[in-house]
Amino acid sequence: MCGVVEMVKHLFSDTVESIEKPEARVTDVDLKGVGAHSVTYLAKVNVSNPYCIPIPLGEIRYVLKSSGREIASGTIYDTGSLKGKGDTLLYVEIDVANSVLVTLVKDVAVDWDIDYEVKVTLIIDFPLICDISIPVTRNGQIKLPSLADVFKKKT
Repeated sequence: MCGVVEMVKHLFSDTVESIEKPEARVTDVDLKGVGAHSVTYLAKVNVSNPYCIPIPLGEIRYVLKSSGREIASGTIYDTGSLKGKGDTLLYVEIDVANSVLVTLVKDVAVDWDIDYEVKVTLIIDFPLICDISIPVTRNGQIKLPSLADVFKKKT
């Protein structure tokens, strides 16, 4: 019986590996807002679905690092679906506590930005098959808000 179970597992894993998967990339990371306790950044993730039907997106996991240290992470649930045979733009809000930004003084003092690495993992829910993880990474620089940004009135 164990041999049959192992054979089915092997067959199933080979089938999942050969399935065409959606492709994703982080297109941009920008400042979204400044609050009393945190700064919110917005990562834009473009996902191309090769299938003609929408695919449920189970969750989005993210990690934001600077100077090799994790400064924010989280999971977004109930994110909807990827539209069929096309691109879907996902918006991932990342809140970074102001106290964490203060610890990055060395990096910030040089050019008033944060060198970052953002890792976003999309968990695609393929019904009746399994969940498939699609990891994407982007490196870049995020400008910090100036005093004018902090006190700017919203229109």
